[in-house]
Amino acid sequence: MSKLYRIAPLALSASVLALAVAAPASAAGFYLQEQSVRGLGRAYSGEAADTGAESLWWNPAAIAGVEGIEAYAGTNLVLSDSQVRDRGTTIQRPGQLAPSPVGGEPRAYDPLQAGVIPNLDAAWRVNDHLALGLAVSAPFDFTTQYDPTSFVRYQALTSRLLDLDIQPTVAVRVNRYLDVGVGFDAQYAKSTLSAALPNLSPTLPDGINTLKGDGWNYGWTAGAQLHPTDRFTLGASYRSQIEHTIGGTVTVAGLLGPLAAENGAVSGTARFTTPWIVVVGGRYVLDRHWALNVQVQRVGWSVFKSIRIDTAAGTTVIPEGYHDTTTEAVGVDYTVNPKWTLRSGIAYDPTPTPNAGRSARVPDGDRWMFSVGTTVRPSPRVELVGALSYVRLQRSQINGASTAYAGTAVATAISYDGEVTGDAVILSSGVKFRF
Repeated sequence: MSKLYRIAPLALSASVLALAVAAPASAAGFYLQEQSVRGLGRAYSGEAADTGAESLWWNPAAIAGVEGIEAYAGTNLVLSDSQVRDRGTTIQRPGQLAPSPVGGEPRAYDPLQAGVIPNLDAAWRVNDHLALGLAVSAPFDFTTQYDPTSFVRYQALTSRLLDLDIQPTVAVRVNRYLDVGVGFDAQYAKSTLSAALPNLSPTLPDGINTLKGDGWNYGWTAGAQLHPTDRFTLGASYRSQIEHTIGGTVTVAGLLGPLAAENGAVSGTARFTTPWIVVVGGRYVLDRHWALNVQVQRVGWSVFKSIRIDTAAGTTVIPEGYHDTTTEAVGVDYTVNPKWTLRSGIAYDPTPTPNAGRSARVPDGDRWMFSVGTTVRPSPRVELVGALSYVRLQRSQINGASTAYAGTAVATAISYDGEVTGDAVILSSGVKFRF
């Protein structure tokens, strides 16, 4: 196997794999917060301090006080209106004295595809002190798509990720003031990712680089809730970082001339770490109508330092440079009557992506979220939940440089310069049963 093939296609596909889990619609970086329709309705404020099966993702102690059996199912439809615009991306092929425009479509419309994020949660009271729960979610599930002629084609074409998180949970009511819980996280990720590869002449069509891979990886979560009074609850939880190993196959096709020998497939693994998450939330019931909610999330993105690529040909390390972020949210619930509750909230969520070197595959920026929601109770055993959220993505830049076929005589330098704008709407609905 040649040095050219070992370095260029595999390294490019590995970075595709790790960066493809970015979702610019609803949360910064590649963490999707749509784990509760009720939570979305108040912009995820106070979820660590609320109770019931639908709060399992936020705090495993949330089910310690359930009565009987609870089962919840929710779905979240994400609709994005985004645009990535070229501001002077260039390419310098072998033999060129100076960089030239990369060419292709200068604007990419709606690269983030519409997607559905499901939630399934259940809780069961075993005795006066013990409750068991199960949460099934898709925290990194999404699809992005760029046109094959887009100016960002050498960074990203298709990014399709199916992620399944299964969290069995045990919660204990220690006394009337304290609940605690722990959970085990099993995550399965399956991805199909691609990017274009430049041929040596601009008159030749591009090649294509595709990676398909999957893998199971594991972590844990723990939390507690304090109930100093009947009106006030303070909750806190910690979700561990997860060290991911994704096994897959890299396929290269469409290279011509001297590069044609590099077409083919090779297997390998990509290793990277997703962030730990600390959540602290408070909920205060003012009276029989009003409840106030507040929440702060600290996300440990700095553990996403690099992606390590291992194959029989050797190891490649790709630096990332993400930084830790803090998200703040406030919200209210208004109980009109025992059968009807309204809620609303606002949140600010900064991006962990670096200002220098931001990729088109992660067209991310700081964002504001504005949400409203409702719960209707047609009977004591059934709750119907709905929510609507508007997410405003602040303007950000795509920049940085990469080299195709690095370390070889045909090294091709690409310098990216683009601008990202956009917003999103999230429509959510769910149902909860008590038995």
